[in-house]
Amino acid sequence: MLKGKNILLGVCGSIASYKTAYLTRLLVKAGANVKVIMTNEAKSFITPLTLSTLSKNPVYSDYFNETTGEWNNHVDFGMWADYFIIAPITANTLAKLANGLCDNLLAATYFSAKCPVYFAPAMDLDMWKHPAIQHNISKIQEYGNILIKPTYGELASGLIGEGRMAEPEEIINFLISHINNNPALAGKKALITAGPTYEPIDPVRFIGNHSSGKMGFALAEELSKQGAEVTLICGPTTQTSTNTSIFRIDVGSSNEMAAAVEEHFKASDIIIMSAAVADYRPKEIASEKIKKTDSEFNLELVKTTDILSELGKRKQTGQLLIGFALETQNEEENAKGKLLKKNLDFIVLNSLQDKGAGFKSDTNKITIIDKNLRIEHYPLKTKQEVAEDICKKIIDLL
Repeated sequence: MLKGKNILLGVCGSIASYKTAYLTRLLVKAGANVKVIMTNEAKSFITPLTLSTLSKNPVYSDYFNETTGEWNNHVDFGMWADYFIIAPITANTLAKLANGLCDNLLAATYFSAKCPVYFAPAMDLDMWKHPAIQHNISKIQEYGNILIKPTYGELASGLIGEGRMAEPEEIINFLISHINNNPALAGKKALITAGPTYEPIDPVRFIGNHSSGKMGFALAEELSKQGAEVTLICGPTTQTSTNTSIFRIDVGSSNEMAAAVEEHFKASDIIIMSAAVADYRPKEIASEKIKKTDSEFNLELVKTTDILSELGKRKQTGQLLIGFALETQNEEENAKGKLLKKNLDFIVLNSLQDKGAGFKSDTNKITIIDKNLRIEHYPLKTKQEVAEDICKKIIDLL
């Protein structure tokens, strides 16, 4: 896929710059023509000579050579490239590109580029999580640029968390996959909830339900396959995923799920609330295990936060909000009521009356009702096939 392609590699001043030597070598080995543009700060971490040797081309960092007077034309670079990869991209360069600041050759080339631009951030976990950084990430994604998400692991600071630049092999695989598939949801952020919530009664008991999380995990896999950047928030479940690009957050109670959703909601383009969140929780949680002494035991319950309803009130233009309804009677009418009341774009209805549908099974039978009250019935399918149907609906709406 990369043979004969012209690839610009932008390198910023980060300790992760050392990885660009191997990335350059892999690109050249794949048959690409590689030219490297470095910021002056990047030279403190890896030498231009190293990248020039590996790319078999001069390395550029200044608008002109003061000795020869030769001009490095950013417009020519932008027109030459089939793909522009900025790896690593730092918080400083992110801010420049998000806000139109242009004070070096790399930034000038970015603003002149006619090709797809991929960017792979590298920074410490607290920097990565900072609202300003996430705001800038969202802004340059809105411009059509494609995020190669940092990974979880040990950072240069010694801390462990999200912020490591993707490994060179991962960047190559991401690029080839993106070129090959041109996925429909590339550049979109998806937030999915899955599984049950457990509402504690005491240190050993809880109120829960039979949700396995299988439907939510299938949706996460399919959305990732379609190119979306997926965050999966799941309650207690035995489900696992081998897809390392899915960012998983484990929670226990409805309050924990609400807090995790709140953190990621604003930055998400697609929000699918497939989790079976408890409607009620104990008003008081016993600090010690409750002993079985009386023949009867009364437990006072209070309503949990209706996460989906709260999101519906704050949904922004361009966001898709999708809910699930598991019903046992008056299925379609109840689902329509939930759809309208919670300001959803569409709702996925399951009925416990349908054999093979509902909790724990590997199959599901759904009905999709959109905000114009159009109804689509689907036959019994595997949950992976159901996830494909739901994703097709999302793509059609987008």
